[in-house]
Amino acid sequence: MSAPFKNRLTFDADTGALFDQSRRYMMIRPDALMGIFKRLPPDQRMAALQAFAESIAEQGGDSARAYVEMGGTGEKLLDVIAATAPELGWGLWQFAIHPDRYTLSVRNSPFAAGFGPSTHPVCMPIIGMVGAVTSIVAGKPMQAREIACAAMGAEQCLFESTPRAAAP
Repeated sequence: MSAPFKNRLTFDADTGALFDQSRRYMMIRPDALMGIFKRLPPDQRMAALQAFAESIAEQGGDSARAYVEMGGTGEKLLDVIAATAPELGWGLWQFAIHPDRYTLSVRNSPFAAGFGPSTHPVCMPIIGMVGAVTSIVAGKPMQAREIACAAMGAEQCLFESTPRAAAP
């Protein structure tokens, strides 16, 4: 595997851009980002959070495939993602592999912290990333969901990824 994520970042001072190879990154406060969703009317919030998850699944999946190319194949990819998450400020990740599913515990989710108290799970970007990564590892479409959220009072955020049901 290559260098840690933070050591791979390059800053282009002439253009004000931060890169990991060709993938551009930016820094933003979690409360500023999640404040967008918190301010939406409840009937629009979940659709926007779902769109956020889908975007992360697409773009984060691209990053995960790049990690595979750097040697993070199979279940080792989960270790790479768990090691990279804190370097991105996404909290402390710990995956567990079960015969029929993958689980992930996240301590200090920036999305839960940035949103604040909620009556529903808010860590949709993690859902998107977990679904994308476990699909790569399992070699089949997987669907992730948040089963406990710190924004709802849980000690940590918990996620589960299971095989996606076939369309009827």
